[in-house]
Amino acid sequence: MAEEIYQLTKEGYDRLKKERDVLKVKLMGEIADRIKDARELGDLSENSEYEEAKNEQGKIDSRIKEIDYILDHAEIIIETATSDEVRLGTKLKIYDFKLKKEREFMLVTPQEADLSENKLSSDSLIGKAVLGKKKGEIISIKTIKGQIKKIEIKDINL
Repeated sequence: MAEEIYQLTKEGYDRLKKERDVLKVKLMGEIADRIKDARELGDLSENSEYEEAKNEQGKIDSRIKEIDYILDHAEIIIETATSDEVRLGTKLKIYDFKLKKEREFMLVTPQEADLSENKLSSDSLIGKAVLGKKKGEIISIKTIKGQIKKIEIKDINL
């Protein structure tokens, strides 16, 4: 069975590496100290501080392993300003006809999606609809509620 490949922008790859490094420092420092301090309190069977620290250690360790797996199986997307169609890593501007509003975002993989940073997942309804489209195209998207949303791609690779 082929292993999964995670397509990431260079920025997304670097962000995951930084998150992993921060978590490793936290795991080895702060959490390890909390576990050590909790052990010194005595009986571990009824020690909530110890249990809480061990649970947090497990969560952080799981996230580190998940990030390591993604990074080990990552394929960096080469962002290019020469493409005239929307693909992963493309920065674009769309116009929403219903809201009468323009929005700018970058189309990224689900692992990198973060709407607070205007990074839209390629697995989202809009992401799937704009992938492979060109500037000037008007696209109709059927929403989860069954309504039709119309958008126009105003610009690509801003």
